Amino acid sequence: MQYGICPQSIVALRYAPDDGSEMLSQLLYGEHFKILEARKKWSRIRMAYDNCEGWVANLQILQISEDEYLEIHKEKHPNYAMDVVSHICPEDNNMLQPVVLGSVLANSISLKAKFEGEFTSGVRDSSFLIDTALLYLKAPYLKGGKTPFGIDCSGFTQMVYRINGHQLYREAEQQSRQGDALSFIEESEPGDLAFFDNNEGIIDHVGIILKDNYIIHVHGEVRIDRLDHTGIFNTDKKIYSHQLRVIKKII
Repeated sequence: MQYGICPQSIVALRYAPDDGSEMLSQLLYGEHFKILEARKKWSRIRMAYDNCEGWVANLQILQISEDEYLEIHKEKHPNYAMDVVSHICPEDNNMLQPVVLGSVLANSISLKAKFEGEFTSGVRDSSFLIDTALLYLKAPYLKGGKTPFGIDCSGFTQMVYRINGHQLYREAEQQSRQGDALSFIEESEPGDLAFFDNNEGIIDHVGIILKDNYIIHVHGEVRIDRLDHTGIFNTDKKIYSHQLRVIKKII
């Protein structure tokens, strides 16, 4: 088995080993993974954090030893960058490298760097989830995205929870199987997750509940809309955009 870590700010994780293949997720700086299959230009990997599997370009990853992988992996609550954009300075050169919100500031032998921005670590209670979610406000929708410069609905919820020390799976349908279901919106609290399904009954959307029957979610961009028993009411278009399926308390 081979192992790796992401040395770049943002790297595409694709469905197939081709630059034209659809992006299923992203690797952020400092995220580590197992290499399941290595080819000349591409590698199929499994993310250590959420077991998400896909293809990355070999030019954009850095191989590490098994010992280093295990050392990184045993750190359950690493430091996460908290600025929308901050910079690190690698020890092997004097050039500043940008890193985005949620990047992992791992104590890695291979990625030794100086970081002087804001960061957080450890498990924080649900009151911090909303403040973190608002940092992504107005981020454009990007399928597979995980950053303030492009993000999808489940990437948004996963990153908000991850930064605060709580683990979610990558996809909305997977996340809907976590936590405890609530019977009514009135039972929910800020930070709980609301899930929505399509006409076939498949859960394909998720958002974070705010106080006073509002929700923050990704629909064209990270935005705030009204939430009721029917679903999400788009306050700009004055229509329901998503049909409510279930509310889950994760924390």
